Amino acid sequence: MKVYLDHNATTPVDPQVLEAMLPYFREHFGNAASRSHSFGHAAEDAVEQARAQVAQVIGAERKDIVFTSGATEGNNIAIKGVAAMYADQGKHVITQATEHKAVIDPCKWLEQQGYRVTVLPVDKHGRVTADQVAEAIKDDTILVSIMHGNNEIGTLQPVGEIGRLCKERGVLFHSDCCQTFGKLPINVDETGIDLLTCSGHKIYGPKGVGALYVRRKRPRVRLASIMHGGGHERNIRSGTLNVPGIVGLGRAAEICAERMGTEAEQLRTLRDRLQAGITEQLDEVTVNGHPTERTPNTANISFAYVEGESMMMGMDDIAVSSGSACTSASLEPSYVLKALGVGDELAHSSIRFSVGRFTTTEEVDYAVERVVKAVRRLREMSPLYEMAREGVDLKSVQWDAH
Repeated sequence: MKVYLDHNATTPVDPQVLEAMLPYFREHFGNAASRSHSFGHAAEDAVEQARAQVAQVIGAERKDIVFTSGATEGNNIAIKGVAAMYADQGKHVITQATEHKAVIDPCKWLEQQGYRVTVLPVDKHGRVTADQVAEAIKDDTILVSIMHGNNEIGTLQPVGEIGRLCKERGVLFHSDCCQTFGKLPINVDETGIDLLTCSGHKIYGPKGVGALYVRRKRPRVRLASIMHGGGHERNIRSGTLNVPGIVGLGRAAEICAERMGTEAEQLRTLRDRLQAGITEQLDEVTVNGHPTERTPNTANISFAYVEGESMMMGMDDIAVSSGSACTSASLEPSYVLKALGVGDELAHSSIRFSVGRFTTTEEVDYAVERVVKAVRRLREMSPLYEMAREGVDLKSVQWDAH
């Protein structure tokens, strides 16, 4: 049996989504910007329907939605677009240590352009507080960017409290919601979010398409273009629209809205079954992230005295991740876990399990069996595990260098 438990990296396309997309590859292949004939009109109508479907999930208006090629582009447009447009009001941006690289790297780029970036530390569960944000806001702060749910550990940030604070202080608030859009309730007015990023392939839609919510009222958010040519998408993101992809994103969002309540509970039940199955059979395991304020499908678990890569090789029929998908080729320990205070050795032993819509109980039970077997086998070969079991304090051991 091959079991896929890496849904935070990407999801399979839902058959209903594929069915909605197919006509827009052949019968309705028009360019949505070609408004002089019926082929273009059909494409434009489909795009506008998808815009409404995406907007409905977050309590926004259709015209607030800008289509992108995915979350990385959406985050870049939001962060760099605000920075360029509001530079005369200030050059200070606030984010936090466990953001996705698609937020951290644009912020680093801004620093090279002369902006100041404050990176807030997180607590042992990976959370920041509204009080931390309040303390960090200065007179020249123009943007706060805090994700909703973390891609590696699932920890949820208090975006509602942070958003309300930003409104009081007159600072724009951006949130990367890739792991929570369509999975957990988010209302942009209730949370005070001004810019929100999401991606199709995280919600059983196609890869290569995403959306950026840009608030048009109270306040009207203005973004400088970071890609020029044609003025598509309110001049925020030029380029011929990916109509089949956008149709797929819209249908995927619609399905998520229909299933949100029941699906979250279904995922949480499977996640808890997986987590309990592992922790009840193995000692020296740690669940990373917040125990309750966490995305319903994610369990990031550290297995002491086991190297994560070796463990994955020992159960190659189970698709899991040893870090975020974007950085899993790196041998560096996860910067997200290090920000929580997890040591290098334990960070190297961490595996991210993320269940999805089509995951079955049988698959979860099979994965638990394979994980337990792989860990026990590797620990049998580990002298460190044996010493720890005998009560030796490994930190006090003086190792011979020869």
